[in-house]
Amino acid sequence: MKHSVLLDTSFFIRLLNDEDPLHSNAVGYFKYFLENEIALKVSTISIAEYCVLGELEDLPLKNVQIVPFNLKDAKKTGEFAKIIFTENKISVEKLSPRAIIPNDSKLFAQSDLDKTISYFVTSDVRSKNTLALLKKETNPKFDIISIDVPYTETFGILDL
Repeated sequence: MKHSVLLDTSFFIRLLNDEDPLHSNAVGYFKYFLENEIALKVSTISIAEYCVLGELEDLPLKNVQIVPFNLKDAKKTGEFAKIIFTENKISVEKLSPRAIIPNDSKLFAQSDLDKTISYFVTSDVRSKNTLALLKKETNPKFDIISIDVPYTETFGILDL
């Protein structure tokens, strides 16, 4: 089975802004994944988030597979959100008449359901905390790569 990664909105923000402090880390990961034939994926949810302040045409979509959010993702998102709300001690009253589902729950559901996704790639600290909450009740099939750590350190590569 071929491995893949799901790239978060924060990854693209850093990749596409050469003035961002994490730009070089994002570029390093992007190149590493491409050179090692690790499939790059992006959710339609992350594309929507990016397009709030960015342009669709800026995204390197020729190198990235687009993952649509569908019905099975929605079902799994509800399961994950319930765990996250419970762990965060969010009362039922605050969830009524409808719960606002954080996008991380949706992206994590997609990552968990796609058997090829090994990592969710982000710079968002909240994502790491949210995954830690999920791991208290379930066993997600992916982990997080934080781009605040260079790819050479993450993968134990000598940067010669």
